[in-house]
Amino acid sequence: MNAAAAVAATGAAVTAEQVWAWLAEVADPEIPVISVVDLGIVRDVAVAEGGACTVTITPTYSGCPAMQVIADAVTDALRERGIAQVDLRTQLSPAWTTDWMSEEGKAKLKGYGIAPPAQQVVDISGLRRGASGTADLAAGLRANIKRGAIARPKVVCPHCGSSHTENTSQFGSTPCKALYKCLDCREPFDYFKCH
Repeated sequence: MNAAAAVAATGAAVTAEQVWAWLAEVADPEIPVISVVDLGIVRDVAVAEGGACTVTITPTYSGCPAMQVIADAVTDALRERGIAQVDLRTQLSPAWTTDWMSEEGKAKLKGYGIAPPAQQVVDISGLRRGASGTADLAAGLRANIKRGAIARPKVVCPHCGSSHTENTSQFGSTPCKALYKCLDCREPFDYFKCH
């Protein structure tokens, strides 16, 4: 008996915890070893008395091409388990951050050959800005990195564990990743950039 038939047959109420568990099985379409829950895309789950379920998701960045695929996968996963009414909401604020990724998800990335984010997202509000204010924020960030206010991330090679790595391109196989190479084992790898 499948999950949908079991829910219908017993008349059991689905809990938010059960929905979270089901969603933890929904793989990210770009990185199939990590779930949308581990990635931090699923922000909230609410189950109403009648069994209707509302799931709030936040894209990794606005315009992410995988969001429709993720939305469909979330809806399909819940409908397959007997939830007839699924309301999917997209929440853009606060913006998604790699800080929302689970430690288990980061370990799965590393096991898959992708270096996980090397640091938490930096709050830039108190840092010195460039001469022309907000318009020159990038120059201000570079100056803050140079003077040591922001450390460059130490990206560890997921293949050999060396921190002797080098960025070869700010853009990897997807916009969320950068391309690195290890200077010890010489293997190239993707790095999941901090956002």
